Amino acid sequence: MVWLLALSAGGNAWAVQSSEPAMTLEQAVSQVQHETGGKVLSASTVRRGRSSFEHRVKVLTPTGHVRVVTVTTEASKAPAPDDSTKNPSSDGGSNKEKH
Repeated sequence: MVWLLALSAGGNAWAVQSSEPAMTLEQAVSQVQHETGGKVLSASTVRRGRSSFEHRVKVLTPTGHVRVVTVTTEASKAPAPDDSTKNPSSDGGSNKEKH
C-alpha cells in the first residue's frame, strides 16, 4: 500500500514537470493545412523554454513551393489537485472521527 502511494505521488510530480503543449501537433497540422491549402510533408514539435512549444510543419503549397510554418503554443496547465476528498475537521482539531 505504501509503495502504491509513493508511486502515485511520484507520478503526479512527474506530470507537473512534463507538461504538454496546449495545442496538439495534429491540431497544428490541421490549422496549417487549412491556412495554406497545401500538402503536409512532415511535422514535429520542439520545446521552447519551460512553458512554450513550437510545432514545425513542412508544407508543399499549391504553387509548388515548400514552406516551413511554425506554430507556437503555450504549455497546458496541469490539473489542480482535488481537495474535495479531504475530511476537514469542524473544530480545528484532528481529522479522526469521534464516536
